[in-house]
Amino acid sequence: MSSSTSERTGELDDSHDAFHVFDTTLRDGAQREGINLTVADKLTIARHLDDFGVGFIEGGWPGANPRDTEFFARAQDEIDFKHAQLVAFGATRRAGAKASEDPQVRALLESGAPVITLVAKSHDRHVELALRTTLEENLEMVRDTVSHLVAQGRRVFVDCEHFFDGYRANPEYAKSVVRVAHEAGASVVVLCDTNGGMLPAQVQAITHTVLDDTGARLGIHAQDDTGCAVANTLAAVDAGATHVQCTANGYGERVGNSNLFPVVAALELKYGKKVLPEGALREMTRISHAIAEVVNLTPSTHQPYVGVSAFAHKAGLHASAIKVDPDLYQHIDPELVGNRIRMLVSDMAGRASIELKGKELGVDLGGDRELVGRVVERVKERELKGYTYEAADASFELLLREEAEGRARRYFRVESWRAIVEDRPDGTHANEATVKLWAKGERIVATAEGNGPVNALDRALRVGLERIYPQLAKLELVDYKVRILEGKHGTSSTTRVLISTTDGSGEWSTVGVAENVIAASWGALEDAYTYGLLRAGIEPVE
Repeated sequence: MSSSTSERTGELDDSHDAFHVFDTTLRDGAQREGINLTVADKLTIARHLDDFGVGFIEGGWPGANPRDTEFFARAQDEIDFKHAQLVAFGATRRAGAKASEDPQVRALLESGAPVITLVAKSHDRHVELALRTTLEENLEMVRDTVSHLVAQGRRVFVDCEHFFDGYRANPEYAKSVVRVAHEAGASVVVLCDTNGGMLPAQVQAITHTVLDDTGARLGIHAQDDTGCAVANTLAAVDAGATHVQCTANGYGERVGNSNLFPVVAALELKYGKKVLPEGALREMTRISHAIAEVVNLTPSTHQPYVGVSAFAHKAGLHASAIKVDPDLYQHIDPELVGNRIRMLVSDMAGRASIELKGKELGVDLGGDRELVGRVVERVKERELKGYTYEAADASFELLLREEAEGRARRYFRVESWRAIVEDRPDGTHANEATVKLWAKGERIVATAEGNGPVNALDRALRVGLERIYPQLAKLELVDYKVRILEGKHGTSSTTRVLISTTDGSGEWSTVGVAENVIAASWGALEDAYTYGLLRAGIEPVE
């Protein structure tokens, strides 16, 4: 068993208990459409969250389904929790029953979790219409369940469901639920914006009043239906809440929950609260992306703090200022959260953008104003034709090196290529490609089939080159995007293709533009293989 006896009975070191970061990705976050976590997934995410240093990890509802019951059994045996306490989620006892005899309350105890979160009704209409009981019986359900679990040595948090809506409808009753939970022994009473409809000023005012009127330690759980979950969470902290419930990357039902990462970053960097272990904040970007991989969702590129675009700069004016002092257009140093500054090259780029991008890519422009000017003009000219370099760093680096070195990087020279698609009588299609090229003084003709014309071209290029450049065997195309650009002739409009390639240790993107989608794909493929050989340290031969 990974947890100590004191942890299993819910005892905590009070010196680390002043402010709680509580994560509910495994329970509330898993309710997001498109997320379906296995027990193995939940164990992996729990390890990531513990590495990040959150104080509490809510693992699910033991007894409600076999998966969550298995998770608790395995988590305590298989995970050596270094920072977090495992939390089991459940409800108050049924109306008219006793907590000590309620099967689902018993399942919470049997989970072995040192901390238990109980959901309780705090909106009078929900008590009467959903629970179908009296307001007084609901208070007794809270009192009985909390006191029973505390008597069994568990630490108890109470989530007051629909609290803010309930407060607006019947403030005295909503506050009475908080008082009863607090008096029964709940360590924290959490005010939940379950429908996600509140705004920061409302959350702050209500939290402040409830804190003054009840004396309970308060927490906040905010859904993001107004896009204000993070702001609402911080507003509650401003009002005195010392417990924040969040999910990784804001995953959750409907549009999601308060996002763990911007909340923690704000607490540490804006509020000056030490809520994570030393050095953990620098792991935030890595943890965010790792969890996104487990749930099989593409990381949000524009997520605050951890998105790849969070510190990306495109405008030439911004780049000029950043060249003088990066803080002029950044609210924090991206390295504080494990991210990095990125310069985007586009037709908006100026000299400073090119110089900074060259530095980022390791290409020394040596302060050559004429060289930088040529690169700027070439980028603008090619983007006018449909190229985009902000999403194709590899193609831009090849362009940059060509201008800086006075010649293009060439590992092979293409004589011709063709791709054939045959429509067969049985409704199937055959795709075949032939490439003719020169490499290291040798003329090569290679033919291959594929599951599409682009795949056939890719295979033919490999067949032709891998004997001469075995390093290409490691390359794999991982993404392929086609964009039809504005034009006057419908299907004959200009086409842009973006290809992402990996060699197992890194990933890069290349771009091709042509009126023909196959020709555009070929241009992106040529750049992809050329850049792969450059990364492998191969010297060009032509």
